Amino acid sequence: MDREALARRYYNIGRLRRAARRVLPEVIFDFADGGAEDERTLARNESDFDALEIVPRMLTGPAERDLSVELFGRRLELPVLIAPTGLSGILWPDGEIGAARAAQAAGTIYCQSHGSTCTIEELAKGAPGPRWFQVFLYRDRGLTRAMTERAWAAGCEALVLTVDNQVLGQRERDLANGFAIPPRLGLRGTLDMLVHWRWLLRMRGARRVSFANYRGAAGHEEDIVSLGAYIARMLDPGLSWSDVAWLRGLWKGPFLLKGILHPDDARIAAEHGVDGVFVSNHGGRQLDGAVSAIRALPEVVEAAGDRLVVLLDGGVRRGVDVLRALALGARAVAIGRPHWWGLAVAGEAGVALVLDIFRRELDRAMALCGCARLTEIDRRLLAPVGRAFGAPARLRLVG
Repeated sequence: MDREALARRYYNIGRLRRAARRVLPEVIFDFADGGAEDERTLARNESDFDALEIVPRMLTGPAERDLSVELFGRRLELPVLIAPTGLSGILWPDGEIGAARAAQAAGTIYCQSHGSTCTIEELAKGAPGPRWFQVFLYRDRGLTRAMTERAWAAGCEALVLTVDNQVLGQRERDLANGFAIPPRLGLRGTLDMLVHWRWLLRMRGARRVSFANYRGAAGHEEDIVSLGAYIARMLDPGLSWSDVAWLRGLWKGPFLLKGILHPDDARIAAEHGVDGVFVSNHGGRQLDGAVSAIRALPEVVEAAGDRLVVLLDGGVRRGVDVLRALALGARAVAIGRPHWWGLAVAGEAGVALVLDIFRRELDRAMALCGCARLTEIDRRLLAPVGRAFGAPARLRLVG
């Protein structure tokens, strides 16, 4: 399907999600789509955007809009980044490389997950544009150090430490489907795989899906089961701010924390030399019941002041959601599931379509709100929502 036909059929993110459900086996779709336990935080990540009503300005004359933003010295054409998402290659062969290429073509950043199905070096070769890299802090600090050094050598521009995964959340869709280590698909799951023969055929010629950056780490070169168990064992519940300071000392470029929800943690991050934070609850995949990312955003922005770059990751499904996040002080947003849905439907072209949808929707929202550039998007565009939502009580509409 050519690009124009793809755009006509899938004209919003919701349609791409429904298409991804059709083309993927249930076990794979639920792995990408699901959250922890009852998935309440997952749902609120999206629904809490609805509390933010927009009060547009008229007759300001923005005939053309500038959607660009500067992050750490690089000018991006779109304030929508692709968040780190592990095992993207299970949705489409070489999924990380295709997604990175689409992000680079759109003029934005792709952040590679530590759990990618291609290595840091393979992504640098296949998609040599601007990239960030995500790490975990492991019990074996030497493993974290080695990953960090590889990312720097491969030209990654920023390092992102995910801090909300000290233990793994219970993702009950995966448990029900047998998507575990080791896998327990059962007859129903196996038959569902066979029904989705197009996905099977597509994946047949792909590289073997595994945690490529960990090859050899557990004594198994390609075995995803052994490597997955090894990674889980390496998670460190004792992670502390001293470990953040240690990693800060290793990395020469911009350094961000992903998984910040409490304003005090933003203040402490700034004291430890962190350059930016992702306001994020891991897409609702870790602590069910945690505050939604958009609800936590205003107080984190207030605590960060001008000491940190604040990004939002969680629940962004429309261009108007991007506008709302920017109005509450985020410099940019990051998307996870939406780019996965595009990847599942059409590979690199599907991710390109997702980013184009966000570009067109944000541009339209800015035009209808009277904003010519991102710096004109602020809290004056939002109706007061009160302190309960985290917005300062002093917020008032400007007439």
